[in-house]
Amino acid sequence: MTETIQSRHIPASPEPDEAFPVIIRARDLCLHYGQSQALKSIGIDIRKNVVTAFIGPSGCGKSTLLRCLNRMNDLIDSVRITGLVEINGEDIYSPEVDLIELRRQVGMVFQRSNPFPKSIYENIAYALRLHGTRAKTELDEVIERSLRQAALWDEVKDRLHTSALGLSGGQQQRLCIARAIAIRPEIILMDEPASALDPLATARIEELILELKQQFTIVIVTHNMQQATRISDETAFFYLGNLVEFDKTSKIFTNPTNKQTEDYVTGRFG
Repeated sequence: MTETIQSRHIPASPEPDEAFPVIIRARDLCLHYGQSQALKSIGIDIRKNVVTAFIGPSGCGKSTLLRCLNRMNDLIDSVRITGLVEINGEDIYSPEVDLIELRRQVGMVFQRSNPFPKSIYENIAYALRLHGTRAKTELDEVIERSLRQAALWDEVKDRLHTSALGLSGGQQQRLCIARAIAIRPEIILMDEPASALDPLATARIEELILELKQQFTIVIVTHNMQQATRISDETAFFYLGNLVEFDKTSKIFTNPTNKQTEDYVTGRFG
């Protein structure tokens, strides 16, 4: 892959905005699982401190693309990836890229909360120690700050040394967000982070996302159209491995350019 690659097709993108520069750039990104092609010449620019939603029916490639942004697909046998993905102008698929550093820069929150079978404190401390933070005073400070940012501190401050598995589902997901932001990534990828939660817990996660975008760039996969309209600034619609349309969320949901996009967001299929 080289910087000279140009996308064969980039759907209409939101107008450039100097206040929110591009932080992630993909061009001609293709991914195959064996003989099956899951992503087809994706071209997309994702902007800094913006919430970008990936929407589309199951199997359309949105989660696959999300995992391309921190090379999680490298862990899957038979995957072949071509094209260009840059973060801050650096090709993340270059052989010189340090995967540990990449995944520090690009955190991830999964569909199902996955706290470690450790205490609340150690869930975050473990991630910090992996990246070189050892002093207890610094650990204490960062853990408190992360839990506060994840809107969880007041609920757990008196039981930091009890098992994280005793938390509710919504609390566990916020703990996973606290763990992700503790190492100060630039970008947070979220793969349907509220799909397994009740409406109240979902609302807390959505409020949290809106707060976190002040400091982080957030890319979220969601099947929930209402959620996309509530929390995202820009939305990309995918179908059968293609990026069909990408624009401001308000335009995607009220005046999409593509008929297929209109049919999906209005519930005619999907």
